[in-house]
Amino acid sequence: MTISVLVLNGPNLNMLGKREPGVYGARTLAEIETETTAFGAGLGISVDFRQSNHEGMLVDWIHEALGRCRGIVINPGAYTHTSIALHDAIRAVALPTIEVHLSNVFARETFRHHSYISPAALGVICGFGPLGYQLALTALQPHVV
Repeated sequence: MTISVLVLNGPNLNMLGKREPGVYGARTLAEIETETTAFGAGLGISVDFRQSNHEGMLVDWIHEALGRCRGIVINPGAYTHTSIALHDAIRAVALPTIEVHLSNVFARETFRHHSYISPAALGVICGFGPLGYQLALTALQPHVV
């Protein structure tokens, strides 16, 4: 049986490969999606990979995951630091969730040090670039089988 996991990406992540490659790397989100999906398949996890610049769309997708997915990996982008709505949506569906960031947010501006998502997540992976998505699937696996 294949286990489905929702992988969400927030604002500006569609610009990966162009946006500050010194911070976020040179890979595009499409390349990360391909790598993450292939890695997930090796774990017996079907990855539903999505991106939106709109907070409400991310909230809707989290709600839709209930009854359809066994867990969530989320890179909320800048919504990490502002979105009580995403926090509440994750709490509402009560699916195991891992927060991911490509950069080490704690080595950056102080406004990036606070996350509204972390208290609703099982854990946080940051600073390992695209590998963070694979680490998140690995960490999530025992919670979704």
